[in-house]
Amino acid sequence: MSNKQIYIVRIAAIVALGGFLLGFDASVISGVVKFIEPEFNLTKLELGWAVGCITLTAAVGMVIAGPLSNSLGRKLLLKYAAILFTISAVGSALAPTFFWLIVFRLIGGLAVGAALILAPMYIAEVAPPEKRGQLVSFNQLNIVIGISLAFFTNYLILKWGDSGAAWADSIGLGKYNWRYMLGLEAIPAILYYFALYMVPKSPRWLMMKGEDVQALAVMKLVTDDANAEKQITAVKESINSEKNKAKVSLSELFVPSMKKVLIIGLIVGIFQQIIGINAVLYYAPMIFEQTGIGTDASFIQASLVGFTNLIFTILAMVTIDRLGRKPLLIYGMIGTTVCLLLLAYGFNSATYTLTNDAIATLPKEINVEELNVLKDKTFDSDLAFKTAISETLGSENAVKYEAALITASTKMNTLLILIGIIGFVGSFAFSIGPVMWVLFSELFPNRIRGLAISFVGLINLAVAFGVQLFFPWQLATLGSATTFLIYGIFSLIGFLFIWFKVPETKGKSLEELEEILIK
Repeated sequence: MSNKQIYIVRIAAIVALGGFLLGFDASVISGVVKFIEPEFNLTKLELGWAVGCITLTAAVGMVIAGPLSNSLGRKLLLKYAAILFTISAVGSALAPTFFWLIVFRLIGGLAVGAALILAPMYIAEVAPPEKRGQLVSFNQLNIVIGISLAFFTNYLILKWGDSGAAWADSIGLGKYNWRYMLGLEAIPAILYYFALYMVPKSPRWLMMKGEDVQALAVMKLVTDDANAEKQITAVKESINSEKNKAKVSLSELFVPSMKKVLIIGLIVGIFQQIIGINAVLYYAPMIFEQTGIGTDASFIQASLVGFTNLIFTILAMVTIDRLGRKPLLIYGMIGTTVCLLLLAYGFNSATYTLTNDAIATLPKEINVEELNVLKDKTFDSDLAFKTAISETLGSENAVKYEAALITASTKMNTLLILIGIIGFVGSFAFSIGPVMWVLFSELFPNRIRGLAISFVGLINLAVAFGVQLFFPWQLATLGSATTFLIYGIFSLIGFLFIWFKVPETKGKSLEELEEILIK
């Protein structure tokens, strides 16, 4: 690699750390929910709010980041995002009450939304055209790495906190485990802030501000002089043409000629989230605990979920241009449907019995005499078992010792559940997860593409918020089997829609697609 190539890779890697923070911030809460529920005495909807609230301010961050970056610059706004990530991490870790935890999570959401928009925007503006796709994909890859690492660090903190090691006890790693999980993000966030000083300002933004000489100097850092001149000229022409364009209004999305592509975009955007991917990613340890494997094992298996997500996302990036968009969507939706129905079957087949041996393994803090009324009774659903436990021990103790009681009493095919979860995440990451955004970039006509993707993206986020908010309530009210059955039915409907209605966009120019789809 030449010095210029090394330089642009280094810049892209630094900026893409914003994607890493985004992924880490979003999924680190998966390890926290088990501990904050009893500590703050939360209802199931409050627990869902703790997880999902970040999505609301992420939507706000997405909306305001673009216009603000035009006035303040991409680089400066990314530095502000790094500061917000740090404030959110430290504030969440030190939160004295549930109210303050939510406040600092909401602050983190603003940073998530800004990073989601600005990191790929900056990389696209500074990268040479022939390297742009590859370098922008750094950001998506880093998001998945952030998700995976959050699962792993959650497990390490839990493991070290329970190890009895003197150093762990001296810093209260076991007592304050969930606070360390949330606070850890401050380290990469601070590193990100200072690393951004090594990144130049976006050449496109400099051109927008009339700094043509400085913009050319930046472009010459990443490509040869002749190519830099050519790209600067192209950017100038693009900026001038945009000045002459009339602004696109939201009403243009709803004209009759847009009906087909808008319906396709909306339905694909809704089904990407309504099949429950964020329920699995954000509540993975909680789901695995329902199988009776215990807390430590549930965190280990959650780490495996993160690793699966990473591997299959890379696989999708490598194969999407070779296999096409629609085949990946079809294969993936078949996989998600089968795996969700497998999960519904696995949880529906479980039984729960507190035998003498099972009761003997329970923590000493539990008054086992109260459980004698349930001894040797077999329950055919997790819902019936949890209801009986709550009536016997009281709702507060039932929540506090739920994992121990399920571990002691559950008879279930845990391998089947693990295969279902891993298969579901892999199928999603290989298909509708990343492919949806590629499809959107090709589906909508050039003139309104930016507005259309933003609109459908906000609907996608709204559905994601609903899934995150209601999942704990679904488990408590409907039970695990029914919850995954509902997601499986949604996945089946999504598969049928994609099979019959979604066009293949591979190998067609944007202009060709516009002729075919816009009528």
